[in-house]
Formats: sequence, structure tokens, C-alpha cells
Amino acid sequence: MYEYAVAWEWLSFAARWLHVITAVAWIGSSFYFIALDLGLVKRPHLPAGAYGEEWQVHGGGFYHIQKYLVAPASMPEHLTWFKWESYATWMSGFLMLAIVYYGGADLFLIDHSVLPLAPWQAICLSIASLSVGWIIYDQLCKSPIGENTWGLMALLYVVLVAMAWGYTQVFTGRAAFLHLGAFTATIMSANVFFIIIPNQKIVVADLIAGRTPDPKYGRIAKQRSLHNNYLTLPVIFFMLSNHYPLAFGTQFNWVIAALVFLMGVTIRHWFNTTHARKGKPTWTWLVTVILFILIIWLSTVPKVLTGETQASLSPIQQKFAGNVHFAAARDVVQGRCSMCHAAEPVWEGINFAPKNVKLETDGEIAAHAREIYIQAGRSHAMPPGNITAISPEERKLLTAWYESAIAGAGAIQQ
Repeated sequence: MYEYAVAWEWLSFAARWLHVITAVAWIGSSFYFIALDLGLVKRPHLPAGAYGEEWQVHGGGFYHIQKYLVAPASMPEHLTWFKWESYATWMSGFLMLAIVYYGGADLFLIDHSVLPLAPWQAICLSIASLSVGWIIYDQLCKSPIGENTWGLMALLYVVLVAMAWGYTQVFTGRAAFLHLGAFTATIMSANVFFIIIPNQKIVVADLIAGRTPDPKYGRIAKQRSLHNNYLTLPVIFFMLSNHYPLAFGTQFNWVIAALVFLMGVTIRHWFNTTHARKGKPTWTWLVTVILFILIIWLSTVPKVLTGETQASLSPIQQKFAGNVHFAAARDVVQGRCSMCHAAEPVWEGINFAPKNVKLETDGEIAAHAREIYIQAGRSHAMPPGNITAISPEERKLLTAWYESAIAGAGAIQQ
């Protein structure tokens, strides 16, 4: 059964790779069309119904693009749809969420010092929160306040900050940030699936039937697309944050999340204004830097990291801590790894435990058994460059500890 850990690690890698590829495609097309839309120029010679045009050069050729706010007079012979980039990004992201956080709920999702949950309870809360988020957002858009784009975005900001705080009261700091990214990404992808594409299909159907399309469908789709545009950069931040504990490993992590959403607005505002040829609001970069400096300060002052309160060992942790090889494996970890993976690292140049992984206590070592097995047992990824000179025999010992515990053999008799 220990081979399951290796297969699971490769499955996680494959899902992450797919997610990155599809996200690049979706974000790239989204940013491109927003920039194209803002850069359109109205000229007198445009065909009837055309709103604006843009000339672009790329790949050794010139492109002449025209936009119709509602629709052209007749249906074009070929129509390219941009939707699968969004769908594939969400599906691959949810797959990765399931592999890493649902499959490893005891380690990555649940923090018993925050809220003692059973894995099935945490998973149900996770799934429910993603669904409820879209419902709340969609109803706000369809309410009277939805007529005011910026007022709606301000209210959406309040909802996102509330969710940031709520997630930190339920999950680990790492999982809270990841879920906030998934919560936001679900809104974005659902915008495409439930609103933007269906509205475009209504317009196409009207054209085919010879009817004049209602312009409201285009306005609604454009509003949702604008929301997606401003939410994209924060989502990327939250998806990357699981590699940077300073972002999520503080009692002010939800405040950091709130500031990240503001940075997403300031950065996109600069690009959107520039693409619209309305000047270059350089003040947005000053605001962004100030916000980022504030985030840096909040990440270390005060130094109260989530999860420091010692909780009782979970059943999985007990299985690894109770194995006959545990004492020897613990000696290896504490002798070769804990000088960096500690609350106060003693290795020169290391100020914080890498990825907030601490390997000082029995519970911490048992909790990270699979990572130790993969990183230092089955592979030579850790320590980096084998800087602490872990021997082949010690790696075999770590491997034997994990495989023995998984097989259910070698339990210490109490």
C-alpha cells in the first residue's frame, strides 16, 4: 500500500500541471479580450452596428478586429467560442483540491486547534461553501444593486473579506487561503458557464432566427467579465500562497487576504486604464507597494502562527507515532531536518520553517510522515543538496518506517 503514496504524489503533480496549463489559457484569453475591448477605436467607416475596431500586429502579420456590441447583421460562417479554458481550469482545480486537501484532510484541511472536525465534515463544509458563494454572488448581481457595477463590486468585496475570515475560523491557514481562491474562482467560472456563454447563445439563436438580439444580454455578460478581470490576480495569489507560509501562517491572515483583493484592483486598474488610452495612473503602483509592505508587516507582527497550539494526535498520526521504527526515524528527522523545520530555525539564513513545516515534536513528525517519505525517503529532494549529509541507510530507515506503518505492522506494544 505504500506505493499508493508515490502514485498519489504523481497524480497530484499531474492535476497541478493540468491546472496551470488550463489557467494560463483562460487568464491569457481573458486579459487579452479585456485589453482588446478597452482599446477599441470608433471610426466613421465602420460597418453598421460595429462599435469599434483595433489594428494589432503579432507573429509577423497584421490583424484587423471589429466589435459589435449586440451582434452583426447576419451570423458569421465560423464562430470561435472561448469557454473550455474556464471549465477545464475549474475542473482541474477542483480535482487538485480533492487530491491534496480532501485526500489529506487530517494534515492539510483540518486544524484541531481551530475547529475539531471529522474529515467528512470538513469536506462537506468545503464543498458547500463553494456552492453557496456562487448563489450569493449571483443573487446580488440580479438584485437592484446589480445595476450599479462599482457598488456591486464593493459589496462583493465585503462578502469576500467575510469569507476570508470565515475560512480561517474553520480550516488550517493554508487551506483557508486555498479555499478563498477556490471560492473566488468558482464565481468566475460559474459566470462563464451560467451567464456569459448562455447569453451569447441567446444572441446567436436570435441571429439564426432572424430576430434582433436584445442588447441586455451583452451588457450582463460584460459586467460579469469585468468582475472576473478584477478577481483574477487575487486568485493567482491565493493559489500560490500554499508555498509561502508567511502569507497564511499568521493570525492576521484574513486581513492579508482582504489587502490582496485590493492589490488586485489597483494593478488591474492601471492596466485597464492604460489599455483604454485614458492615461497611466501611476499612483496605483504606489498604493500597491504600500499595501504589499503592510502585508509583509502583518505576516510577522506579532509572530503568532496558526496551529502552534498542540492538539492530541489524530488516528493517522497515532499510527505513525506508534510504529516500532518511529523512534529511529524521529532521531533521523531531528538530526537532519529539524534545524530548519522548527519554530525557531537554527540554520544560518533560515528565519522561518520552510513552508511552515515544523518537525520538532512527535506529533509534527507523525503528521508529515508521507511528505518525509516522499521527500527524504523515496527521493533525495530533502535536505536540499543533501546539505545535512543524510546517509543512504537513514533514507532506508525513513522508508521502512512509513511502509511498515502503512502496512499495519510493527506497532509498539503498550
